[in-house]
Amino acid sequence: MTDEEKLEKGVALAQRLFEGVSGGTRLPKRFRDYTMSHLFGDVWQGDELELEERELVTSTILVALNRTAEQRLHFTAAKNLGIPRSKIEGMIAHVAHYAGWPCAVSAFGVLNDVWPE
Repeated sequence: MTDEEKLEKGVALAQRLFEGVSGGTRLPKRFRDYTMSHLFGDVWQGDELELEERELVTSTILVALNRTAEQRLHFTAAKNLGIPRSKIEGMIAHVAHYAGWPCAVSAFGVLNDVWPE
């Protein structure tokens, strides 16, 4: 696959995942293109995991690392992919036991902001 094809696939996937997300961090063009072509156009396109599994893994890591800004994006992506909110809640509760209660409390706050019950 060419770099241009990876970029196109990455942009299409990001649009699907992050539909309804506004604002965000402005990235320099070169870094944005790298993110779209490498991360979303290559890494996220692998056959080893289903798209929903990749989203759950990514969301889990973001909770464990307490990366609330990125959680906003990926909890929205989980919702856009049809992953039930109850799965995200269960994942956060599970992560709490390994990464710490503060990480989980922060994540539930983000989840409630972007995906109200």
